[in-house]
Amino acid sequence: MFSITVRDHVMVAHSFRGEVFGPAQKLHGATFVVDATFRRSELDADNIVVDIGKATEELKAVLADLNYRNLDDVSEFAGINTSTEFLAKVIADRLADRVHAGALGEGARGLEGITVALHESHVAWASYERAL
Repeated sequence: MFSITVRDHVMVAHSFRGEVFGPAQKLHGATFVVDATFRRSELDADNIVVDIGKATEELKAVLADLNYRNLDDVSEFAGINTSTEFLAKVIADRLADRVHAGALGEGARGLEGITVALHESHVAWASYERAL
């Protein structure tokens, strides 16, 4: 399996419900380093997985919708704990929508999967992997 990974970051504020979250139940900020990995078993006609420039642009666009926002105020997340794991899935699904819409080019239609990892720190991260 071939893959490429592009990286960006996103800064959000949010709070959690539930004793398991301890002090994170209060409103707090988080800066995530975001890695998006695109996979396919065979390279495209240009011998690439996907155009890295386009992948970078699309990740930036997806993150722009979340960046500098209090996720507690986003209606689509009402009543949801916007955990690192949950946000990894949101970002992966939004990237998949962009692949299917052709935003990463025709060659990207051969992609087989995306993995998005959100790094909370240098020692902890969560990821979500999905097929395309």
